[in-house]
Amino acid sequence: MTAEQWLVTAVEEARAGLAEGGIPIGAALYGADGTLLGRGHNLRVQENDPSLHAETTAFRNAGRLRSYRGTTMVTTLSPCWYCSGLVRQFGIARVIVGEDRTFRGGREWLAEHGVEIVVLDDQECVAMMTEFIAEHRALWNEDIGE
Repeated sequence: MTAEQWLVTAVEEARAGLAEGGIPIGAALYGADGTLLGRGHNLRVQENDPSLHAETTAFRNAGRLRSYRGTTMVTTLSPCWYCSGLVRQFGIARVIVGEDRTFRGGREWLAEHGVEIVVLDDQECVAMMTEFIAEHRALWNEDIGE
């Protein structure tokens, strides 16, 4: 499967989060062989839990693995510092980013530390976040710690 095909899973998750009244960010964790290990979306609002970002939810849904080396995290938005730390902590090899126009996060830091970063600049991801941020600025600022 290609990066664009994997992104479809993350976009589906982002849409689900938005439909639930949450922040439209989705993610999926894929194994080195292309197997979908876990998927999820930002659940901060729905679960009243600030740690439930899309990447952490996908990671948790993947379950305990002996090693995460060689895996790929696919996310609709550039990962924040918290999620970037998760990627580094567990040795996730690659991050595929749907878009980084609305938020740059820690992707450059990850690249500096050997994580392969692929930015797709997906127009649907850009539109979804641009519209959300315009309509829910306070909630978005809360999500990114501002």
